[in-house]
Amino acid sequence: MSAEHDHEHEAESCADYLERIIYLIDNELDETDCSIVQAHLDECGPCLRKYDLERTVKAVVARSCKESAPESLRSRVLVQIREVRVRITE
Repeated sequence: MSAEHDHEHEAESCADYLERIIYLIDNELDETDCSIVQAHLDECGPCLRKYDLERTVKAVVARSCKESAPESLRSRVLVQIREVRVRITE
């Protein structure tokens, strides 16, 4: 078996975990699935890096969503949305 074949098999196997990694981050896995995904992360550097990246992105987005836009910006955005709606309906 070639190294290329091993890499293809590993990538295919990891693809099965990508969605479950998101569910793990969101605490949406049952205890058994959580253990299975965690075991894979313990053994797979590329998936662990993806997990860390996803977790970081989610944390930054969550932190950013807590901030409110200034009222002047909100008003300008709403005006632009209305202008676009008028153009679309015309």
